[in-house]
Amino acid sequence: MSSTASSEIEVVRHARARGYRLSIDPASGRARLTLPARAALKPALAWARGKAEWIAEQRARLPTPRPFVDGAVLPVADRDLLLVREEGSRRALIRDGDRLLIAGPEDTVARRVEAWLRRQALDLLAAETREYAEKAGVTVAHVAVGDAKGRWGSCASSGTIRYSWRLLLAPGHVRRATVAHEVAHRVHMNHGPAFHALVARLFEGDPAAARAWLRANGAALHWFGKGS
Repeated sequence: MSSTASSEIEVVRHARARGYRLSIDPASGRARLTLPARAALKPALAWARGKAEWIAEQRARLPTPRPFVDGAVLPVADRDLLLVREEGSRRALIRDGDRLLIAGPEDTVARRVEAWLRRQALDLLAAETREYAEKAGVTVAHVAVGDAKGRWGSCASSGTIRYSWRLLLAPGHVRRATVAHEVAHRVHMNHGPAFHALVARLFEGDPAAARAWLRANGAALHWFGKGS
C-alpha cells in the first residue's frame, strides 16, 4: 500500500482494492481516495472531486475543533483544566489547582500547551505501565508517547511500549485499559484467548467498555489543539 497527496485529497493505492473508495479521516478531516495499485490517477481524482457535496456533508459531522486558547477546558486525567492567559513573558506553564496559567508569546501558546500535556501524559502512563508490569510479572524496557492517528498504543518485541499522549484526555478507565492491553503484550504478542484473559486479570474494570468508548469517541481526542 502506498500513499501520496494530490491537493486536498490523499491518494492511497492498495493491491487488494477492486475499485475506487472515498473516505474521510475522522482524526484530520482529510479526504482519502483508495484505488487499485495500477488504476489511472486522473479519472480517479475526477470521480472523487465530483463527490464534493458528500465530502462536505461528512466533514460537517466531524468533531468540533478544540483549540488551546484562553478559556478552553481540557479533560486532563479525569479533571477539567481551564486554560488561563496571563500577561508577561514567562514561557513556562504553571498549574494552579484546576487552572493552567499561560503567559509568553501568543504564537507559541498551542505548542507549549501540547508539550506540557505530553509531559503529563508520559509521567502518568509510565507510572501506570510500571504498576501493571509489576502485577503481570514482566519488565518494560522503555515507555514513550507520540501522536499516532491510527492506534492508541503499541508494544514492540524489544520491550518498548508507546502510547498516544491524547490518552491523557480520555476517561481514566479508558487510559488504564489501554495500558493493561499493552503490558499484556509483554506476555502474549497476539490477541488470542490467553491474551484477553490476562488483560481482564490485570485491569480492574471492563476492557470491552473501554474499547467501545475509544471507537465511539476516540476521533474527538485528535481535535484537541486544532484551530489553535
